[in-house]
Amino acid sequence: MSTALTCHTARRPDGTLVLTAAGEVDMSNAASFAEALTAARSDAPEETLVVDLTRVEYLDSAGLAALFPHVDHLRLVAGPLLAPVLTIAGLDDLTTLQESH
Repeated sequence: MSTALTCHTARRPDGTLVLTAAGEVDMSNAASFAEALTAARSDAPEETLVVDLTRVEYLDSAGLAALFPHVDHLRLVAGPLLAPVLTIAGLDDLTTLQESH
């Protein structure tokens, strides 16, 4: 059984491409998360993609693994509970990590 996860891609008024994820990312749905990242990146391969994780309540190693192939073109936004996980995983050394409050 897959854990609830939704992903939505849109452009902000300033043109920034944003993938917003909500729910939980774990081994049951990490493939769909990875597909959403790949699809968003393929729409604008040279742009920086903002990945808004502020509504993600849980992210396991499978979810982290989905992010790593795209780090050169990502900017991550995470809430105070998820930001430390991304930092411990080393993503803050590889891409921009913004903590929202």
